Amino acid sequence: MPADDSPAVASLDDDDYPAYTMGRAAAILGTTPAFLRALGEARLITPLRSEGGHRRYSRYQLRIASRARELVDQGTPIEAACRIIILEDQLEEALRLNEEMRRRHTEPTRAESSVHEG
Repeated sequence: MPADDSPAVASLDDDDYPAYTMGRAAAILGTTPAFLRALGEARLITPLRSEGGHRRYSRYQLRIASRARELVDQGTPIEAACRIIILEDQLEEALRLNEEMRRRHTEPTRAESSVHEG
């Protein structure tokens, strides 16, 4: 059994670790390997490759693929689903950055704090 601080154990908690083969990923999502290949062709997700050249997927990539599957199941063409997901991701990042900037703007700087205390 590996030690708790070994790289193998640490990778179990890593959302970006490519732990899933294409077949396993497809089974988890309830889809086909062809669907996962289509997501790769649309450049929504880019699986890593094993030393043997086989596609490997991370949990983060499976979450993205799951969202794509949800949209496709609702009748959205795969190319449109991929674009929607990319735009959702960009919006989430922009909102996060906006909130971070807002917090920085409203927090007094150290120099301002010392002026008000003195």
